[in-house]
Amino acid sequence: MKVLFSFPGQGAQRPGMLQQLPDGDALLDEVSDVLAEDARRLDSAEALRHTRAVQLCILISGVAHARALERQGTVTDMTAGLSIGAYPAAVVAGSLAFSDALRLVSLRGTLMENAWPQGYGLTAIVGFSQQDLLPLLGDDCWLANVNSPQQLVIAGSDAAMARVGAAAKSLGAQRACRLAVSVPSHCELLAKPAQELAQAFQAVTLHRPRCAYLSGSSARVLWQPQQIADDLAWNMSRRVNWYDAMAAAEERDVGLAIQMPPGSGLTGLTRQSFSLGGEAISLEQSGAELASRLAQRARS
Repeated sequence: MKVLFSFPGQGAQRPGMLQQLPDGDALLDEVSDVLAEDARRLDSAEALRHTRAVQLCILISGVAHARALERQGTVTDMTAGLSIGAYPAAVVAGSLAFSDALRLVSLRGTLMENAWPQGYGLTAIVGFSQQDLLPLLGDDCWLANVNSPQQLVIAGSDAAMARVGAAAKSLGAQRACRLAVSVPSHCELLAKPAQELAQAFQAVTLHRPRCAYLSGSSARVLWQPQQIADDLAWNMSRRVNWYDAMAAAEERDVGLAIQMPPGSGLTGLTRQSFSLGGEAISLEQSGAELASRLAQRARS
């Protein structure tokens, strides 16, 4: 059986999340040099009000913890990330240089925030099926994430999401919860900034990954550098299909999924996709020692 490292998207961030990273001083010094700013200020409560800082923190945290786990002997066979999590997934897979990822994510966050500075975002609809949700969307709201058959995310304006959320609850949805994301990700509203980011990728060299890179958008394993560049550049405007991606991972013999910090939200979603006995854990909750033991058992 194989081991997967997964990386979360926005919403998992919290103030102070960069303060106790493995090998944190050296890594944050590197980040500061690349970005020409003090990386230690990116995780302040004030900074995390902005999309750019949130996305950079998730990238930095994911890479730091994955590298530390691999230094301790737990090496991944596959990586996958939800939305911005695709960037640390590409770095850890060996396809994208960390320094290039930092510059691209800095641009990505800025483009996304400037496109829709206020009044837009994401809302989770829980306990409701895709079949029932789609007729409620209209032309001003979009299905952004299929995290599980009963956990969907919509994107749009605050007013449009409130309308759809209220309608879904009246028809039996358990809840509609506005997420801590201030942009309408994973829909056509971000097509223009995605195009600008795709142009920036033309100046970056990607490599064939050393392990499988699984797209959280297409649920396909990508090996060609240009395919991975396209996936990274455009994933802000493409629907996330996490449920299908994790089902695809299990079909490819993944027996253990380890979620990198921050948070543990992907772990529960991954468990819902696994139907053949695969395990999913959060590194933040379980710790490196247990992750190592489970990885050894998965491969035995």
